[in-house]
Amino acid sequence: MTYLDVTTADGRTLEVLVEGDPEGYPWLYHSGSPSAAVPFAAVDEAARSQGLRMITCSRPGYGGSSPRRAEQGPPRMVDDVADAVTVLDHLGVGDFVTLGWSGGGPRALACAALLPARCRAAASLAGVAPYDAAGLDWSAGMAPENVAEYAAAEQGVDAYAAYLTTEFLPVMRASADDLIEAMGTLLTPVDRAALDRPYADYLSRTFRRAGAQGVVGVRDDGLAAAAPWGFDVASISVPVAIWQGRQDAMVPYAHGAWLAAHVPGATPHLLEDEGHLSLVARLDTILADLKDLAGLG
Repeated sequence: MTYLDVTTADGRTLEVLVEGDPEGYPWLYHSGSPSAAVPFAAVDEAARSQGLRMITCSRPGYGGSSPRRAEQGPPRMVDDVADAVTVLDHLGVGDFVTLGWSGGGPRALACAALLPARCRAAASLAGVAPYDAAGLDWSAGMAPENVAEYAAAEQGVDAYAAYLTTEFLPVMRASADDLIEAMGTLLTPVDRAALDRPYADYLSRTFRRAGAQGVVGVRDDGLAAAAPWGFDVASISVPVAIWQGRQDAMVPYAHGAWLAAHVPGATPHLLEDEGHLSLVARLDTILADLKDLAGLG
């Protein structure tokens, strides 16, 4: 495990974590919302088992990564591609594969869309669909907590930040012991069963690290999710896999079905008995599939 700080062209700091096989093929991992670059043994072990070098960073405003600058304008999913390139270039990485979980899913798809010469394959794991996706009722099937949060995001930066400080920051600060109660109806029975002690410990640690600067990181993540992404999934030309479980109250099954139907040539893995958290138990299989898509064998 290696931590390092990487400086962007505009002088911001990105907090970067490298795990997995040090000599392995590069895997760029975009974590969910909220999250930060915090080690998780299950991810490290899956990467090592597949011969992958896992590279991830805390997005702006999370952990030790500088917040976005006001002059950058409203946050968009596509903006994180430039930061990803900065990290990859700093590490001397050329080609790579990428996977994004939950709010990280659109970032993985953005890399696939904008970096086709370098990104050999991408996977969206319980990733959200575009907020303006045609024919998709975006919030249908979401837990009430998520519906309320995105409704607050539509009210603007200040109102959303105030909502997050009151309603969401306590979840980000919950201990591993208190996490199930704090997450409320976000957890379906499948996900409650998947949330064992090591998993709960990881989520508690990544939530706490994500909130090191307050709600600025999760605020910008939510604003980006509730706005146009800045790229069109129809422009993606590299192989993509879409993984989604029907027992998911955070990102409903319909999001995965929409992405599978609208990302050109996408390989769908739409699973009846999986949820949002439980899919991570399949990470070894998911990474093996990602390697196959990339032609890595």
